[in-house]
Amino acid sequence: MKNQNMKLFIKYFALFFTVFTLLFFAVGLITEGTSKNMTFLMMGIDSKSFAESKGVRSDTIMLFNVDRGTGEISILSIPRDTRTPIEGRKNKEKINHSFAYGGPELTVKTVENLLGIDIDHYVVVDYQVVSEYVDLIGGVRFNVPMDMSYSDPVADPPLKIDLKAGEQILDGDKALQYLRYRKGYKNADLGRIEAQQSFLKELIAQSAKPGIVLKIPGLYGIYNSGVNTDIPLTKLALYGISIFKYDLSNLISETLPGSPKTIDGVSYYIHSEEKTAEIIQSMIETNNQ
Repeated sequence: MKNQNMKLFIKYFALFFTVFTLLFFAVGLITEGTSKNMTFLMMGIDSKSFAESKGVRSDTIMLFNVDRGTGEISILSIPRDTRTPIEGRKNKEKINHSFAYGGPELTVKTVENLLGIDIDHYVVVDYQVVSEYVDLIGGVRFNVPMDMSYSDPVADPPLKIDLKAGEQILDGDKALQYLRYRKGYKNADLGRIEAQQSFLKELIAQSAKPGIVLKIPGLYGIYNSGVNTDIPLTKLALYGISIFKYDLSNLISETLPGSPKTIDGVSYYIHSEEKTAEIIQSMIETNNQ
């Protein structure tokens, strides 16, 4: 009888928690306002957790524009070697250094100055969060384009990559292997950016299913413990729920236009201001009108 009562308690507690969470999100939908669009800067850090990220450089920088009215998501990847001024620094440096100097706030300000736009929010994710999320949704079906093999035991976390080419379901660990792989692309970091964009498109498309609502308690746990962001939880719900009804298989993704260049013995990525302005106009400013 005691075991039966315990099972009933767990069952109804889980039901109560789920209903409470859904109601919390619903209140957010009503009270958040009528904002149609949101831009946010996502930064991925090469660290086991955000708590251990002090002084590290951002490994991935992506600007998102989300149109809640159409469900359209535009993504602009910014190569981490992009040479740009950073507030408080005498000379131009690689843009990913800004995270080490001043965290997400300085990186946001640096990207705003680079692109000539205002950014609403930021999101910082670490490898553990990515792994947990992929496992939570049951993995991601993805076509790995080539065999990937690499090992770096001194990396933090240690890096051991062993993936075979072909369509497969990547669990959290394999997804990280794919995202952290960087040595085998013909066009170096630009190739890695393209690979990350391809995976991200599948991750978002395969996440936007009604069944994800049942995983809200798990999503909340990941959000609360492993994501550093200034986006209110209710606003995340507002945008997240709005895009479920749209086909997200064709996201718009671009990479900051430019080319590699060596300056004083250091490899940089020099962006084209003219072409960048055109992309910002088409991907962000037009959609925000």
